[in-house]
Amino acid sequence: MATMVDVARRAGVSIATVSHVLNNTRPVLPGTRQAVLDAIDELGYTPNTLARSLVTSRTRSIGLAVSAISNPYFTEILQGVEAGALEHGYGLLLADPHDDPEHERKVVQLLHERRVDGMIIAPSATPDALLRHLGQHGVPTVFLDRLVDPPAGSGFRHDQVCAESTGPMASLVAHLAERGHRRIGLVAGLPGLSTTAERITGYRHGLAHAGLPYDERLVAHGHSRTETAEEATHRLLSLGAPPGALVTANNAMTIGVLRALRERGLSVPDDIALCCFDDFSWADLFTPRLTVIAQPSKELGATAVRLLLERLASPHLESRTVRLPSAFVHRTSCGCPESAVHPETLGTPRKGPES
Repeated sequence: MATMVDVARRAGVSIATVSHVLNNTRPVLPGTRQAVLDAIDELGYTPNTLARSLVTSRTRSIGLAVSAISNPYFTEILQGVEAGALEHGYGLLLADPHDDPEHERKVVQLLHERRVDGMIIAPSATPDALLRHLGQHGVPTVFLDRLVDPPAGSGFRHDQVCAESTGPMASLVAHLAERGHRRIGLVAGLPGLSTTAERITGYRHGLAHAGLPYDERLVAHGHSRTETAEEATHRLLSLGAPPGALVTANNAMTIGVLRALRERGLSVPDDIALCCFDDFSWADLFTPRLTVIAQPSKELGATAVRLLLERLASPHLESRTVRLPSAFVHRTSCGCPESAVHPETLGTPRKGPES
């Protein structure tokens, strides 16, 4: 097996120069760098990551903790994280906290024990134990999709990245109101999550913009899951005056809503209009095609990696929160005919109005 000494001899340089090329620790002349890379390729040299970590105290690995990895939204985020990590020479260790605070603490502790250089986490609704662990150990962290507020005075510096939720949700509700709907129901997410709170706020803003009153009976929590969203939809449809339109707050719940509507024999949009938060690859294949808010999932993942690497390079940076724009994708489940969907925006995201 080739060693760094062998690479140095083949390239005609010092071992230190080979190390600088491998670790990007010092500028190396382009010709010299290429000679080292050619020698590595010719000899089939593979750096010993474990040995390097003992010297540098870095494993060049990132821990990613997100729930519902089977959810297409988080799958696309994972793709963005993985691509960004690989581009910068980092590996990825993946864990699913299952949106359970105790399990979340355990998997994050496990990732920490694996000596990851930093973590990207989509936190649960009650992340108190998580925040204590991260703060006590000073783990470089980026919170993804869901925002958190560390305990006052903890001194825990972190970064956050999420998509806009309030304005885009308001745009869905306003659009349904423009279609003449006066009773618009919301299947909301898991209480305690920042995304749930922001989308409920957006729902209320959309109603207010249309001059419609807020009726708490028209809001049912689907807890961000398919099965519970199905139950929540049945509750809304069982009201004495059921909604004539529904908005769902994530794609997993959209599936549950569609199941409930099918069980009731209701047709979209003839019997009830439907708009959804989150786009997915098959949203355009339904009849009717789903009108949705599309979040920039891959960009969220890539941005999380960028923020984490910047924090690793400069640990004392002030905490930062980055919000990326979401997009309104106008299709036909809202009740609009195909002719009303402008050909240039057919299935193409466009930024929705802010509220």
